[in-house]
Amino acid sequence: MEIRRLRLLREFADRGSIGAVAEAMHMTPSAVSQQLKVLAGEAGVELLEPDGRRIRLTPAGQALVLRADEVIAAVDRAHEEMAAYSSGHSMVRLAMFPSGASLLLPAVLDNAAESGIDVTAFHLDVGYPEAPPALADFDIVVTHRDERMPAVTDPRVHVTELMREPLDVIVSGSSDLAHRRTIDVTDLADRDWISVEGGFPVDDVLLSISALTGVAPRVTQRMLDFTTIEALVAADHGIALMPRFAARHPGVVPLELKGVRAARVYESLTRPRPRKAVSAIEDHLREAVIGLPDRESPRGRAAAATDKKDNQPEGDAE
Repeated sequence: MEIRRLRLLREFADRGSIGAVAEAMHMTPSAVSQQLKVLAGEAGVELLEPDGRRIRLTPAGQALVLRADEVIAAVDRAHEEMAAYSSGHSMVRLAMFPSGASLLLPAVLDNAAESGIDVTAFHLDVGYPEAPPALADFDIVVTHRDERMPAVTDPRVHVTELMREPLDVIVSGSSDLAHRRTIDVTDLADRDWISVEGGFPVDDVLLSISALTGVAPRVTQRMLDFTTIEALVAADHGIALMPRFAARHPGVVPLELKGVRAARVYESLTRPRPRKAVSAIEDHLREAVIGLPDRESPRGRAAAATDKKDNQPEGDAE
């Protein structure tokens, strides 16, 4: 079995259609189909079968994809080692959701440069179920989920938990709640909310609040950018759930939420048995998490950030 045909089979498993494989591999659909037929002949068993108007992997095809992952990983590791001997550098394609990237990526890039690894980073902000398929295009996908949602279970995906980040309620500095340090979920039933779109961890926690209080949160605006959400909260247009490290606006006050589990879990997704450079970048992600300040108290973290800024020499504030 030729490695290039195994790659086409894996691409089909990742992308789900001959057309998508053809586009990704810069081939014609007929050429992809022909090569997969040749692979089936080499395997001695059908690898694809009709599924309505589409086609899908047979059980034998699914089994071969798992072996293809192993073979391709071994070949890629060999290529990486030879390239390292030649140039001294390896390359890793890293996809991260925006707020996670702003938090962890600078330290990862610093450590990667010292390790001789070239990292090409991309923003990828999708719901948790859509994260594993992105491994068709990236070596590592850093994603996040509501902590009550089970981690992905797929023999073709290796999951590494990086950290748990609490979600706080943020209110404006002029709010009647701003003097508090904590807030119980039952005190939030009759408030205007600003949230993210459905399918993301923050909105999942709002659904839990609805289940506990019996009152559906009154969401007046939905935004995908935390900076915009903070600005709206600071201007008294509502309250919001905010990941603890994402809250930066001086006009908002974070309150620790009581009465419901509220956190998002960061995960790193790779293929099983990744290249050495990919494993090294995962190590750098864990090191970046270790280097973060204490996550236990929203007020304590804000105070620490203020103290650090106040103690900077003049001219270093930016």
